[in-house]
Amino acid sequence: MGFETGSDLGSGIGSGMGADMSETAVTVVGNAATQVDLWETGEGVPRARFRLAATARRWDRWRQGWTAGHTSYYMVWASHALAANLATSVTVGEPLVVQGWLRVREEEHDGRPRLSADIDATAVGHDLACGTTVFRRVSVANPALTAPIGG
Repeated sequence: MGFETGSDLGSGIGSGMGADMSETAVTVVGNAATQVDLWETGEGVPRARFRLAATARRWDRWRQGWTAGHTSYYMVWASHALAANLATSVTVGEPLVVQGWLRVREEEHDGRPRLSADIDATAVGHDLACGTTVFRRVSVANPALTAPIGG
């Protein structure tokens, strides 16, 4: 199963088809680093993407406190209902838990090889260790439920 910047979303998990045995399932806790970009394919399938920043925190015995480590960035891709719900539920800076399939791509940038990590999301939620949230079930019969509050 190939992966090109989310172009084949829907060919794996979440679309009714299984993943390859060699797929790497991940759960990443971090913060939304960009706004969610939402669009529809020519077939009318909602697609979304955003960047997730995940910073490792480690206990420093010498300082007797937590210190921030390296920050990793992931491009998170979603399709169908998850894509539409992301666009109305997530804003920059919010703490999130993302579960999905890891894709590491190598590409050339300015003549040098560069690695990027993408996640084909199967589930995204707010990190309740950092705050509270209110859940609203979305009904196909009432798409207005996905409309932003007060917007």
